Amino acid sequence: DVLLNDAVEDFPDFDTPLYFGGPVETDTLFYVHTIGPLLDGAKEIVPGIWWGGDYDQLKLLIDTHQVQENQIRFYAGYSGWKPKELNTEIKDSAWYVCQNESSLEKWLFKEKAINLWSTILSTMGNEGKILSNCPDDPNLN
Repeated sequence: DVLLNDAVEDFPDFDTPLYFGGPVETDTLFYVHTIGPLLDGAKEIVPGIWWGGDYDQLKLLIDTHQVQENQIRFYAGYSGWKPKELNTEIKDSAWYVCQNESSLEKWLFKEKAINLWSTILSTMGNEGKILSNCPDDPNLN
């Protein structure tokens, strides 16, 4: 429930949420986007989705209306793992892994954040469909 402009000083007016990315470096701004070719230093993380890039250039692109809200998401902090820790967690079935990268851009930038988890789960077979309808608090089920 925090807007980017409420949390970040000296940033062009941009009516977009600031999401919590995780417990690491929560005082640092991170962003993923679809504008990679326009932004120096951006790193493509999956086809069509980019991480970071030149912050001052991004501010100029936003200020001149070359970037729209549905092209970028901002996060305070990130989640991180030690080497091989995430692979071990996946092997231990602690994660639901979605293999459909082709829909990632649509989900990440066009789906409302509040619906994202259930939308992706609903594409992952019968178990995913069941989980997608569970309430946040299972006691309310």
